Amino acid sequence: MSLYCATGSADTDLSSARLKDLLDESLVRLGQRNRVLAVPPDMTRLHSRAGELTRYAWQHYGDRLKAVLPALGTHTAMTPAQIAHMYGDVPQHLFRAHDWRNDIETLGEVPAEFIRQQSEGKLNYAYPAQVNRLISQGGFDLILSVGQVVPHEVIGMANYNKNILVGTGGREGINRSHYLGAVYGMERIMGRADNPVRNVLNYASDRFLRHLPIVYVLTVVGRKADGELAVRGLFIGDDVECFHRAAELSLKVNFEIVDEPIRKAVVYLDPREFHSTWLGNKAVYRTRMALADGAELIVLAPGVKEFGEDKAIDGLIRKYGYRGTPATLAAVEAHDDIAGDLSAAAHLIHGSSEGRFRIVWCPGGLSRQEVEGVGFEYEDLKAMLARYDPNKLAEGYNKVDGEEVFFIGNPGLGLWAHRSRL
Repeated sequence: MSLYCATGSADTDLSSARLKDLLDESLVRLGQRNRVLAVPPDMTRLHSRAGELTRYAWQHYGDRLKAVLPALGTHTAMTPAQIAHMYGDVPQHLFRAHDWRNDIETLGEVPAEFIRQQSEGKLNYAYPAQVNRLISQGGFDLILSVGQVVPHEVIGMANYNKNILVGTGGREGINRSHYLGAVYGMERIMGRADNPVRNVLNYASDRFLRHLPIVYVLTVVGRKADGELAVRGLFIGDDVECFHRAAELSLKVNFEIVDEPIRKAVVYLDPREFHSTWLGNKAVYRTRMALADGAELIVLAPGVKEFGEDKAIDGLIRKYGYRGTPATLAAVEAHDDIAGDLSAAAHLIHGSSEGRFRIVWCPGGLSRQEVEGVGFEYEDLKAMLARYDPNKLAEGYNKVDGEEVFFIGNPGLGLWAHRSRL
């Protein structure tokens, strides 16, 4: 087990040139590799710098980099334009689209007894450790898993083995890991590197991924005082120490404690990154621990035109809505369709305020009837953009027409909380 790079601090600002040098130095230490697979995130992690690092890996290995498999999970496959935007001149013929329903292999199973222990007796099913067949059967002598460690609603801190087991995982594995996190409780998980979902994935990777030549390349990205983004750390290694080092720094960089519970928050979703509430509900996940009871959360979402990235999940969201944990658990008990798609059920729980605060969506491509039909409130996007112009609001507290508003320009970059909810 090796740690090849562990560089960073809350004040570090790694330039592109420095990122390339650190990656090159680490790849040289790995020795000769002839069949390399890169597994970076997709467009939903645009700001992770993983696209840039994947490009540097391609420059380092040349034609020895045989394929790039974006860790889509359940997301829609990337378009050629998105690939070019995120990965630059990496040849498009190298990219493969992950099919989470069909193109997977089950490498082993975490027993139901372990899931029962981790869920405090609430769940009683086994967890299948599933990966894309390209990972398990591609004959690669290096699999570079590239991504960003940041607070995450399902697994506490994103990345490490989640990038493989969920990002290139299969239907059952994704469903059951997400549902475990939802049932255990999002606010008990977010921002914590050790939690039941991570414990299950660690169990799986320790037993079923050891034979695979996986090396993790993990960034920590934070926001500078001027609002620009900076890479605060780069961690490269082949075991959990790499992840723990990155998670420790991410807590310092990405976890913002507010002095008082927020009464009104406005969150902007970049249209290049967010096209659905499936992704855009990060606005809910990442702010909920900072919001006061009775608060108002306004989501400015010019690119959002659907609920689910997947047609089947979109249909389930429209049918059952974001009605809170009791209603969702009851639906799972009563209806086979939602019981058969537990990641959708988990998402419905994650996206609900549980009646504690208001959620007002202002989407560019969904009607009032559609938004209100899933349990959210609706406001006109054009009118709300005029009132809360994201180009004029500063990160954090602002005064708008005498009203105090807390603005977040990208919810994917952090986690906000009040001390009373830690």
